[in-house]
Amino acid sequence: MDHFQHRGGALFVEDVSVEAIAEAVGTPVYIYSRATLERHAAVFREGLSGVADKHIAYAVKANPNLAVLRVLAKAGYGADVVSGGEMARAVAAGMAPGDVVFSGVGKTRAELIQGLDTGIGQFNLELEEEGHVLAALAAERGLTAPAVLRVNPDVDAGTHAKISTGKAENKFGVAIGEAPGIFARLAGKPGIELRGIAVHIGSQLGDLAPLEAAYRRVGEMVATLRAAGHRITHVDLGGGLGVPYRPGETMPSPAAFGEMVARVTAGWNVRLMFEPGRVIAGNAGVLLTRVVWVKPSGGHPWVIVDAAMNDLARPALYDAYHDFVAVRPTGERLVANIAGPVCESGDTFAKAREINAVAAGDLAVFRTAGAYGATMASTYNSRAKVPEVLVDGARFAVVSDRIEPAAQMAGETVPDWL
Repeated sequence: MDHFQHRGGALFVEDVSVEAIAEAVGTPVYIYSRATLERHAAVFREGLSGVADKHIAYAVKANPNLAVLRVLAKAGYGADVVSGGEMARAVAAGMAPGDVVFSGVGKTRAELIQGLDTGIGQFNLELEEEGHVLAALAAERGLTAPAVLRVNPDVDAGTHAKISTGKAENKFGVAIGEAPGIFARLAGKPGIELRGIAVHIGSQLGDLAPLEAAYRRVGEMVATLRAAGHRITHVDLGGGLGVPYRPGETMPSPAAFGEMVARVTAGWNVRLMFEPGRVIAGNAGVLLTRVVWVKPSGGHPWVIVDAAMNDLARPALYDAYHDFVAVRPTGERLVANIAGPVCESGDTFAKAREINAVAAGDLAVFRTAGAYGATMASTYNSRAKVPEVLVDGARFAVVSDRIEPAAQMAGETVPDWL
């Protein structure tokens, strides 16, 4: 359930008309619902009620807006970050440093030092050399860095190739069979406490079977490491639960996920860590846009909107589906192509899709845009950086400004020798 509903013929976000937001802020604009974020955070936590010892760290990459992070911090969530910038955002939003988990395959030495100085709760190591470097940096500072080793279980998540992370050919983690040797070389090393393992096999998973297969391999590795004398107290099970993008689509619920986790991990006697992102933020946001033209063609007409691939990149990157809904639907339907104004053929949101009939000037939304939307936006074609709005009941606020081309140019300089 979300809080984007039509009332009296027009679309509302909680108790705010999106037409009022368009009037005040302009379009395109991302709109987030606080109530939906809070509900999804609560439902995910409730789904894990069968897991006694757990830590939930929101995957900041899904939506790093400071206001969104503040909502989730108030809901008791920590943060899973993949850069120094995300780490700084999480702490600035009120998430305790000890609740921050630092993932990512390319952490720089500067970022490792930032994590140590910040006092984050866990480093997820992606290779053995990273462990040696982290240990040395921590020892120099008289610190001990809590860490786990990310293993690659070679399990196909069954999702899009560009968001699959758990197969042998992916860049993430170490081959699971190499974990005992790496543990043996890092365990007891001054400056590091290697206390467990992590796994994450992909994003937008619509089937729990691949996750269960990966978790069973992790359980076997926990037993192997303990048999070798290692103390294993933490296992990070990652994230990846999918959300419905298409009308009528269903995905595994947090409750079903939690039941599977409790069953598979029974007897592990560890703190289980989770990194939900899309499942929290995805359906908590929409991208509001205005129709510029309805352009006739030899086939289906082209609905040209003022949002573009620089505002919402997922369709161009992954052929991703986002439902397109008129703010004031008339009941009439139209089969059309939907595209933005960017000078790329890839700036196309849909082909031959049945949609609400719309005309120039009408407002519409791309739904399920709260995750991997604004955070992936750019200013390609010298377009304004898309703003973001948070709704809370009957009030709303701009939580990220529209950055116009003039402001972008103000940050550039032309050398005096030109």
